Amino acid sequence: MPRQSITFTGPNAVWLRQKIEIEGEYKSNSELVNDLIRQQRKSERAGIEAIRTALIEGEKSGLSERTPDEIMRAVIERKQRNGQI
Repeated sequence: MPRQSITFTGPNAVWLRQKIEIEGEYKSNSELVNDLIRQQRKSERAGIEAIRTALIEGEKSGLSERTPDEIMRAVIERKQRNGQI
């Protein structure tokens, strides 16, 4: 595995030490950092999959007969009714 040297800010170093030495969740900084990276990668994949699913659903829903201006007006009206604007 490639080795890298990284520097942590004070608060992050304290948090890492707490997770490793006090809570015993991890055995080393490397184990903890690798786990955080795995979690972030998983989250990013889930986000991409959600976008992909929404796009596929949108493509399957067909085309609208409304003009872009009509769609925009409908969105604005709905947001006004919901108190969002």
